[in-house]
Amino acid sequence: MLILDSVEFQYQRDSTRYNFSMQVEAGSIACISGRSGSGKSTLLDLIAGFQIPASGSINWSEQDLTSLPPDKRPVTTVFQRNNLFEHRNTLDNVVVGINPKVPKRGKEVDRALEILDSVGLKAFSKTRVSLLSGGQQQRVAIARALLRQSKIIMLDEPFSALDQQTRQDMLSLIKQLTQVERCAVILVTHDLRDCDAVADTHLIIKSGKLNPAG
Repeated sequence: MLILDSVEFQYQRDSTRYNFSMQVEAGSIACISGRSGSGKSTLLDLIAGFQIPASGSINWSEQDLTSLPPDKRPVTTVFQRNNLFEHRNTLDNVVVGINPKVPKRGKEVDRALEILDSVGLKAFSKTRVSLLSGGQQQRVAIARALLRQSKIIMLDEPFSALDQQTRQDMLSLIKQLTQVERCAVILVTHDLRDCDAVADTHLIIKSGKLNPAG
């Protein structure tokens, strides 16, 4: 379980004082919404370790993450801009998530192929990602996150540029993988239909705090 307990933070020259408390069970999805500038990115940065809280704690499965650097946290973020290497093929883009040398064979490659199969892209493993559709590229980014075996996966508006059918397909895939991989998933979105489709918990950031929707 991911637990944020009274995590306080404030930017210099900003009057808003954030105080975040939330719990996300393994195998569940928490949807975060709120107005632009409400603090959604701040929340993700605190969980990822790019910002350090003034007080409070961030824990995963009884491990205190609060003071750990980003590379020591079991966290991966998938953005709308999926940061893929367009000149490389699908398999290379997944393997690079755990090995920047991008091996062509071995256990890492075998595992990457298994994950690509789980997201329906094994047949495209040798295809250059620039030739994939937007939805397929997002599947590559998700596969890379899964290969890292990060137990906390944060999705920052990852589907906003996709057409509605592809968006629904991706949401169904996320729901399935969350349950299979037993991840804690945080989905930041401005589209409340995403929350209705997949969220086990829906929280809205208002006045620097997380509040239950409804």
